[in-house]
Amino acid sequence: MTWHLLMKTLTVKDGERALLTRNGRLERVLEPGRHRLLDFRRQLTAEIFNVVRTEFPPERYAVLKAARPDLATELFEAVETKANEIAIVSLDGRPVHLMTPWQARVYWKVATSIDVERIDVASDPRVTARHLAMIERNRPTIVTEAVVENHEAGLLYVEGRLVERLAPGRHAFWIAGRKIEVKRLDLRPQAVEITAQEMLTRDRIALRVTLTAFRRIVDPERVVAAVPDVDAWLYRLVQFAIREAVAGRTLDEVLSAKAALDAELRDYVRARIADSGVEVSELGVKDVILPGEIRELVNKVVEAERVAKANLIRRQEETAATRSLLNTARLMEENPLLLRLKELESLERLVEKVGRIDLHAGDGQGLDALLTKLVRLKPAENA
Repeated sequence: MTWHLLMKTLTVKDGERALLTRNGRLERVLEPGRHRLLDFRRQLTAEIFNVVRTEFPPERYAVLKAARPDLATELFEAVETKANEIAIVSLDGRPVHLMTPWQARVYWKVATSIDVERIDVASDPRVTARHLAMIERNRPTIVTEAVVENHEAGLLYVEGRLVERLAPGRHAFWIAGRKIEVKRLDLRPQAVEITAQEMLTRDRIALRVTLTAFRRIVDPERVVAAVPDVDAWLYRLVQFAIREAVAGRTLDEVLSAKAALDAELRDYVRARIADSGVEVSELGVKDVILPGEIRELVNKVVEAERVAKANLIRRQEETAATRSLLNTARLMEENPLLLRLKELESLERLVEKVGRIDLHAGDGQGLDALLTKLVRLKPAENA
């Protein structure tokens, strides 16, 4: 803006507007172009604004609307949101601003197309896929997202109240003026390792028992309402069960009756989780840890039992072998042909191990002496 004597020259470019005021009061709006203004007392003031996709201060708009409502309607688009209302403002078809409840913004509309989409979040807190795509680039703090996997159950809570169970997929919700929470529960079987504390058996022997439990959530809604932490709750429950089971048994019963102990533990735990929405498919003792001196004694007992069992088996085998020899001797005594076959069998084994045999049978005896006199298990009877 330049001065020349009593004239004021002002140039307004394309995409601009000038608000001309006299003594602080709006007179008119200057369009793009060169303007020559008479100002004898220098009372005019011009303020130039960029009007392409820009905002105007809401406070000044309120003053302008009160003084010149016709100009306010012609130049500006005012957007105000109410309680539980979200507004998406698009400039020339492109979403730019996301307004939260109780906000006010004013936009120049002389060179920009203004589109406003209002969303009532009180009726439905969900963010549609179309709205989610519109605000993707500048994700605000009034939207919460959750992705529920195929093996999970998602529970939607609004203001602490369970509303629905979400299907697998991506979900987004408006959190303006409310508390929204999505709890995700894994429905796959999970292994829980339980390390029991030191405990005493019925015969006053200290030991530690470690267990493994396989649990699975079958009713997510019931689990969330009944149990704050599934694994911690199951851990404590199994600890109580193993303490009660071990305290009523001796060390020998704990070590020898593992199957019965596992069955008792499963019955104990299943009876107490029947209404919790959790299923325990397997529960069993993994390790029994004994003190050092007790472990040495047990090892000695086991070793002695094994040695005694080995001696018993050896004695049984020797007795069976002796009985078999006796039966063979009786058969050969009663059957001369069987005895002769045994003699020939012995001769065959002997010949296999000897490379050369020189036989002197005497005159006139020949091969008969080889077959009858070389090997004989029983002395020949006198004629």
